[in-house]
Amino acid sequence: MTSAKVEEGQEEPRATAADETSGEGYQRALGARQIQMIAIGGAIGTGLFLGAGKAIAKAGPSLVLAYAIAGLVIFFIMRALGELLMYRPVSGSFSEYAREFIGPFAGFVTGWTYWLFWVVTGITEVTAAAQYMTFWFDIPQWVSALIFTIILYGVNLISVKLFGELEFWFSMVKVTAIVGMILICAGILTLGFSDAGDTASVTHLWADGGFFPHGIKGTLMTLQIVMFAFLAVELVGVTAGESKDPKTVLPKAINTVPWRIAVFYVGALVMILSVVPWTEFSPDVSPFVAAFQKMGLGVGAGIVNFVVLTAALSSCNSGMYSTGRMLRDLALNGQGPKFFTRLTRSGTPLVGTTVSAALMLVGVWINYQWPGDAFTYVVSFATISGMWAWIMILISQIRYRRLADRGVLPQSSFRAPGAPYTSVFALAFIGMVIVMMGIDKDARISLYCAPLWALILGVSYLVLKARNPGNKAFAGR
Repeated sequence: MTSAKVEEGQEEPRATAADETSGEGYQRALGARQIQMIAIGGAIGTGLFLGAGKAIAKAGPSLVLAYAIAGLVIFFIMRALGELLMYRPVSGSFSEYAREFIGPFAGFVTGWTYWLFWVVTGITEVTAAAQYMTFWFDIPQWVSALIFTIILYGVNLISVKLFGELEFWFSMVKVTAIVGMILICAGILTLGFSDAGDTASVTHLWADGGFFPHGIKGTLMTLQIVMFAFLAVELVGVTAGESKDPKTVLPKAINTVPWRIAVFYVGALVMILSVVPWTEFSPDVSPFVAAFQKMGLGVGAGIVNFVVLTAALSSCNSGMYSTGRMLRDLALNGQGPKFFTRLTRSGTPLVGTTVSAALMLVGVWINYQWPGDAFTYVVSFATISGMWAWIMILISQIRYRRLADRGVLPQSSFRAPGAPYTSVFALAFIGMVIVMMGIDKDARISLYCAPLWALILGVSYLVLKARNPGNKAFAGR
């Protein structure tokens, strides 16, 4: 832990096991270019390219406002994370902070829950990528899923630099696609070309049933879809232990969050909904595909399919990266099997990445054998488990700020503006989203899964604590 000059009479903060081992063995090989694109790409996924169709059907043009408000909350979360990262940049990231500022059980739950989140996400994304391949090739989905998993597994084992480079190009494809869509729509609105030129108008944002065609409730019911689209934006925090210059690179990446959301979400949706009335979108079709078809650009379907394929592979790639680091962080703190601490010669988590990749393959097989509602219910758990990490970030930042203001810990060089009030607001917003999920019968199942997972973790923690009575990883704060 970063040492601090403690005033007389004040208690020096307890050292954690990760203080000595954090970052040990990892290579700081991720440069500014890669970190920036990982940060940008983390906010652009299949939740935008595909999930926005269902959200448009529920909220109409007011979805733009939902993304804007949720985007502000995401910025508060990322600035809270940034403050913690500049205090102590570690690869375990929010699991480490939960362990330090809330307690060992919080760190245990956060690490294992975030690991599960990425395993489940990896299963769904590699399965989705295999489905996208059938657009061009008549090959069994399990073959594509197997090939993609093996390739991404190999990339993550070779070196972190190769992971960063692959993620850079994945993100570049997504960014280029959205910017291209925005420019095309802007051209249609101003110059009137394409089949949509005669009807394109910004008045579609309020003329077809109003800005809130289904009322405020319709907009609120889309919040869980909106927040799901932002999951993985916190991934930049996991890269802290392997960034070449985290004190410089990470703040710059986090400060780009507002314009990323403004351009890629708010901007893209404003343009699409201006060119095509929201009433013409289908909840089962990507709004990007529908917009291209309305414009008379038949090649658009193939382009969007390539982009969502890239988004799915990017998410799976990020999943393999983060799961290995989370398992190693847990193992280093005595809250996971010791064999997860093993690294390759290039400094990548060998066992953790291998186990996670194997589980992703098992999940793909299960999805192939039983593609029914049971698998869908498991996938819905990803939203809750992802938001748990955000909750831990916010609570950890609030407690850290309290200690830093008292002089117990050093002040961060990247203080979150408006904190702790912005962090409290973000927590309240997440709480509202969870309530909305409870009201929505399609999303409610994820809330049923959470207590079961909590029970499994609680029992596991007690067993590990009983077997390791002298382990500091299970001592109170």
